[in-house]
Amino acid sequence: MTVYVDDMRAKFGRMIMCHMLADTDAELHAMAARIGVARRWHQKAGTPHSHYDICLSKRALAVKLGAIEIDRRGVSDIIKTKRIAAAAA
Repeated sequence: MTVYVDDMRAKFGRMIMCHMLADTDAELHAMAARIGVARRWHQKAGTPHSHYDICLSKRALAVKLGAIEIDRRGVSDIIKTKRIAAAAA
């Protein structure tokens, strides 16, 4: 399973949020379920930008379960790769 969490730190109320994305939506949803994030929080469904915004405690749990930490550039690279794959399909 290839799931990624970025280093974004965006305030949402009293929480600090980051992005969680994956090579496939199946992998993304599986990790969300494992860390206790409800499917209703899925954003940009069906696009290369598919992701969840997760709080830092969920990020730490995702990393513990195997998610790969990436930076902003990594997010861009993953989205670009997914966009190219979708165009080729």
